[in-house]
Amino acid sequence: MCGIVGVVSSTPVNQLIYDALLLLQHRGQDAAGIVTQQERKFFMHKAKGMVKDVFRTRDMRALPGNCGLGQVRYPTAGNAYSEEEAQPFYVNAPFGIVLVHNGNLTNAHALKAELFSTDHRHINTESDSEVLLNVLAHEVERSTRGIPLKPQDLFDAVRKVHQRVKGSYAVVALIAGHGLLAFRDPFGIRPLCMGRAADGTIAVASESVALEGTGHRFERDILPGEAVFIDLAGQVHARQCADAPQLSPCIFEFVYLARPDSTMDGISVYQARLNLGETLAKRVVSTVPPQDIDVVIPIPESSRPSATQLAHLLGKPYREGFVKNRYVGRTFIMPGQAVRKKSVRQKLSVIGSEFKGRNVLLVDDSIVRGTTSREIVQMARDAGANKVYMASAAPPVRYPNVYGIDMPTKDELVAHGRTVEEIRQIIGCDALIYQDVDAMKRAIGSLNAQIHNFDASCFDGVYVTGDVGADDIARLNDKRVGGGEQEEDTSRLALPNAQEH
Repeated sequence: MCGIVGVVSSTPVNQLIYDALLLLQHRGQDAAGIVTQQERKFFMHKAKGMVKDVFRTRDMRALPGNCGLGQVRYPTAGNAYSEEEAQPFYVNAPFGIVLVHNGNLTNAHALKAELFSTDHRHINTESDSEVLLNVLAHEVERSTRGIPLKPQDLFDAVRKVHQRVKGSYAVVALIAGHGLLAFRDPFGIRPLCMGRAADGTIAVASESVALEGTGHRFERDILPGEAVFIDLAGQVHARQCADAPQLSPCIFEFVYLARPDSTMDGISVYQARLNLGETLAKRVVSTVPPQDIDVVIPIPESSRPSATQLAHLLGKPYREGFVKNRYVGRTFIMPGQAVRKKSVRQKLSVIGSEFKGRNVLLVDDSIVRGTTSREIVQMARDAGANKVYMASAAPPVRYPNVYGIDMPTKDELVAHGRTVEEIRQIIGCDALIYQDVDAMKRAIGSLNAQIHNFDASCFDGVYVTGDVGADDIARLNDKRVGGGEQEEDTSRLALPNAQEH
């Protein structure tokens, strides 16, 4: 998962892009990058780290120009520890193109071989985003054939990209001397929207909060398969470039990834989480008698709307029982030292009075590995809880995600191949209640009648692009980021500034 933004304006855009990336920081903390353009020349700065650490005053001064793009990266494939794989990526022909990408290509391996043998293009990293950039550059070159670049040429190129590329991709690209191109895969798996400021500035971003928080009025989502070209004069050109687009957004965006103050594909993320709490309440009542629950406590932070609604419907007190420590430092590994895994207890503190002598219902947005849940349940018991029940606003995560979410391999998923009772025993709670898959889809889908399907592959094993088999999953898992000091914990509790809202 990543956050991307692009801007075309009549005034300098470096500060605006920086501010938008801060609003998208929850989508990626590994690396950040900004490119601006002035008189056909690109100016780029990118590095590993959080936005506030990557960009200093001197870096911002070196980013002149009235159009540009940026990205915050949370790697799911490639080398997380390479500065070279931070985005944006650049190619010098045709015209000069820089690109940022949110998503994951499921056929990157085949495309890379094709680019070398047929297109005669060189890929220098393990990043699928560089593969995507080179496919786009090749198709733009073929569609223009040396004539002046027109919007139709770009739309023809994006059509070819859709035909060649499989997987999920929301893309923003800057074409030197011409303008900004944004497009979304034919299933609209990853989000992308557009807005306009009072001075005529036009911006595209992963989430509406990045537009509204920087003074832009949200206009619309970019449609699945659609390409939007914004020329340097601020003129917007749009075209549907897919043969059979079908909106199937990633449901995990609404469950956990997106900020609650965003609206995506016509759905308020906050309202979606309230709805999940409402349907979860029905599941809880069928498993645990309400009179056996004294208090409802969320596990920070995405579960709060669901927990609030659940508590309201059960008629039980809602309390904050955990306090998140946002300033847990990283572990520094010196020669001869082993990696010290940070305990959940360093990231969460317990308010003991909310647990002592009570039957507690803990609510989380989802349960992935189960290790964090197990430790949190034990923390509740250590604080004096009589009984500890756990409810998940999402169904069991049983399958790997291949569309750009950092999801473990199936063997690491606590729900893979296990019954709910077996998972309950591993986690150590007195009762475990999961959301139902169909109920989850109805709860969120009811907020936009135009959406008839979601990518819920990590819950139901159905991959909407229709091209993902066991071999593909195995190959993608081989490319998955892992190892090194950051492998100690990449859960939401390890992200100090994630979901800070």
